[in-house]
Amino acid sequence: MKEISSKIHGFGKALMMPISVIAAAGIFLGLAAAMQNPAVTGEAFAQLTYPQWVIGFIRRVASALFANLPLFFAVASAIGLAREEKPTAAFAAVIGFISLHVGVSASLAAQSITPATTTLAALTGRGMSQTEALMYAAQFTPTLGIFSYNMSVLGGVIAGLVTVALHNRFYTVVLPTAISFFGGRRFVPIVTVVVLPLVGLGLSFIWPAIGHGIAWVGQVIGKSGAFGMLLYGFCERLLIPTGLHHILNETVRFTPIGGMATADHQTLVGALTIFNTSLTHPGLLSDEVIRHATRFLAQGKIPTMMFGLPGAALAMYHCARPEHKARVKALMLAGGLASFTTGITEPLEFCFIFVSPVLFIFHAVLSGVAFMLMDILHVMIGNVQGGAIDLVIFGMLGGAKTQWWYPVLLGAVYCPLYYVVFSAVIRRMNVETPGRESEEQTPPEQEKQSADERSQTIINGLGGRQNIADVDCCFTRLRVRVRDMQQVVDRTLMLTGASGVKRVSGNDVQVIYGPQVEKIAHDVKRSLGVSH
Repeated sequence: MKEISSKIHGFGKALMMPISVIAAAGIFLGLAAAMQNPAVTGEAFAQLTYPQWVIGFIRRVASALFANLPLFFAVASAIGLAREEKPTAAFAAVIGFISLHVGVSASLAAQSITPATTTLAALTGRGMSQTEALMYAAQFTPTLGIFSYNMSVLGGVIAGLVTVALHNRFYTVVLPTAISFFGGRRFVPIVTVVVLPLVGLGLSFIWPAIGHGIAWVGQVIGKSGAFGMLLYGFCERLLIPTGLHHILNETVRFTPIGGMATADHQTLVGALTIFNTSLTHPGLLSDEVIRHATRFLAQGKIPTMMFGLPGAALAMYHCARPEHKARVKALMLAGGLASFTTGITEPLEFCFIFVSPVLFIFHAVLSGVAFMLMDILHVMIGNVQGGAIDLVIFGMLGGAKTQWWYPVLLGAVYCPLYYVVFSAVIRRMNVETPGRESEEQTPPEQEKQSADERSQTIINGLGGRQNIADVDCCFTRLRVRVRDMQQVVDRTLMLTGASGVKRVSGNDVQVIYGPQVEKIAHDVKRSLGVSH
């Protein structure tokens, strides 16, 4: 069970690689959309040839990134779960992705399902209505030029997972001397190109059932209306300690559970796919379709992340003991700014979710309420983070149709509400938030450390070099696989500026640092002499 938990966390971490790129591309797209909006920049700017050419170029680059997301997810899944030789796993994942769709395409061709037989004219000629023909044709799409089922990101994930399973099994294989050249890591692409087409053949027969099942779940959520949004927002926050919220998020962003739309005879699958398409192709989708997608995106996070959690940070600072307020002030200020500007919340959340179930449930419920109210009020703000950057670029610069003032108004309620509730619960229930720990639990005052000194302290806190099997990171967490969990010392790790330590399995520990974790992970790897 612990091994399965470890693999799930590794998979969730792997998903962050393409998402970070797409989030940044979405911000550029949002700025480009605003600059092409005459209501923002004026009619004169909209008529300038060269600036509009540059903006159009940005749109085309971003559009190409979004169109190839399934391939990116295949590569990311392989890299994230490969034990060793990650470059080989990434290369094999590309081969596996292509081979899988070749297998699907061959199976479809054997069933006389081709681009020619799935045109609207061909389908209506066989007696289908226009609507039926559109729905049926939407099941298929060219993927890297290969006619295949429209499996979106899920197809990429399947290709990546099968490829990395082959990689981890065969990257050390030793072949007979006569063919030893093809052994080891060279054998991985070879076995991949043999196995993945067969996986594609099998997948072609079960995919219609899988697709209908996912679409059914999406329909249930759609029919549940505002309650579905309440449940989604609540569960998304509730999964934060486990790290599995990433998987829930990617499910609604890139599968029919997050919505489906048809535009220009192409089916768009998932909330983020629909929203990004609306940015790359202005006017292609109606506002109603876009609003249906954005209810899963940034708009539901803005009241909590920009306003609620900073209010909680202020409460935790005021509740700290006087002798610890200097330390707590630095922690709360850094966490509050990260939450407000970028929507990165874990440095603050890990200050209370493990010490107070009451505050954790309160936070999760209000997160769900925010998603529900933004849906009811027909707000239309996309992207993935939920901080001030998203509010300004995808809300304010998007114009009045986004109704960006509603999350701000709700935030004006959330900020004092979080402050009052956190202050009352912390004091009345004596919650040991930062600065209120018992003496034996209070982390020592941090000394000014160089990057090398901090890295060595982290290594010591993890049980030393010999106890560390693997080091990586996501947006906010240093993710480490250790050989003996008993050698991990939380108190030592807290000396390095961590806001929390979470043991997610018998061998996996996460140290919460916030946005600076990428630099910390790099420094630790360098100290360990690890290059991958």
